[in-house]
Amino acid sequence: MPVLASLLLGLKLGHVVAADTLLVQVPSAFLLGGSVFAAVHHAEVLALRLGEPFGSILLAVSVTVIEVALIVSIQLAGGPGSDAVARDTVFSAVMIVLNAIVGLCLVLGASQYRVQSFQLHGASAALTVLGPLAVLAMVLPNYTTAAPGPYYSPFQLITVGAVSLVLYAGFVFVQTVRHRDYFLDVRTGDDDSPDVEPVKPPARVALASVVLLLVSLTAVVLLAKLLSSPLERAIDGAGLPHAVLGVVIAALVLLPEGIASVRAALVNRLQNSLNLALGSAIASIGLTIPTVAVASLVTGQNLALGLSQANVVLLLLTLFMSTLTLGTGRTTVLQGIVHLVIFAVFLLVTAVP
Repeated sequence: MPVLASLLLGLKLGHVVAADTLLVQVPSAFLLGGSVFAAVHHAEVLALRLGEPFGSILLAVSVTVIEVALIVSIQLAGGPGSDAVARDTVFSAVMIVLNAIVGLCLVLGASQYRVQSFQLHGASAALTVLGPLAVLAMVLPNYTTAAPGPYYSPFQLITVGAVSLVLYAGFVFVQTVRHRDYFLDVRTGDDDSPDVEPVKPPARVALASVVLLLVSLTAVVLLAKLLSSPLERAIDGAGLPHAVLGVVIAALVLLPEGIASVRAALVNRLQNSLNLALGSAIASIGLTIPTVAVASLVTGQNLALGLSQANVVLLLLTLFMSTLTLGTGRTTVLQGIVHLVIFAVFLLVTAVP
C-alpha cells in the first residue's frame, strides 16, 4: 500500500494525473486507508522489538507527526476556519481517545474477561499530565485579558507551548526511566487470558519496518493533504460546521492507535491499551500545541485555542469520568458504555452546535 501510494503521489507531483478528478481522489482515499493500516503493522513490529512502553511512545509520536503536518498544511493554505483547525483537531483527539477508544476497549475487553486490571499508578500519572495540558491549551485562553478570547497573546502562546513541551517531556521521562514499571503489565493469579510472551522480530525485519513506517507516514500526510480540499468542500456542501474537519483529521491520525489499543484489550492487555490511548492524547497536546504555536507566530496567523462553552463542559466531564474510570485499577463494561455515550454526545454537539 505505501509503495502504491508513493507511485500515485509521484504521478501527481509529476503532473501526469490531475489531483482534482474523481478518478484520482477515489484511489487516493483507498490508498490513504491502506497506508494507515500499513503504518499500524510496521509500528507494531517496532513496538515488539523495542518493548513496552517504548513501542507505545513510538506509535504516539508517529501519529502526532501526521496530525501536526496536516494541521500546519491547512493553516498555511488559509481559508475559513483555518485558525481554529488546531484547536478542533486536538480537542477531537482528546475526546476520541478518552471516550471512543478507551470506551471501546473497556466494552470489548469486558465482553470477554468481565473485569480487567491495569496499573493504577501509570494511569494516574497520565491523567495528572493530561488534565493541565488540556485546560491550559483549550480552556484558559477564554479567560485571559492580554488578548481577546479564544486567543493567546504571542508571549502567552510561546509560554503555554513551552509548558506543554515540558509536561510531555516529563511524562516520557517518568514512563521510560524513573517509573517504567508503572506502565508494564501486571499478571495476576486469577488472570485467565493466554500468557504468551511476544516474540521479538529479528533486526533485519525491524530495520525494514523503520523504512516502511516512514514511507507509510509520508504517504498518509501527502495523501491527506491532497484530499483536504475536497473534504472541506464536502463538509461545506453538507452544511456542517468547520469543526467537523478537526474530527475527521483526528479520527484519521488516531486510527492506527485505535486499532492497536482494541487488539490489546481483546487479549487482556488493557495496560498496553491505556499506554497507547493516554500516551497519544498527551502527545497530541504536548507536541502539537508547541509546533502550531511556532508556525502561527512565524507566519503571522492567528491561532484560536479556546473552546466553546459546550465543549468546555464536555472536556471537563470527560476528564472527570476518566478519573473515576481509571481510579481503581479495575474496569467493567459499565464504564466503557458511559465513555461511549459521552463520545456520541460530542459528535452530536459538533455536528449540531
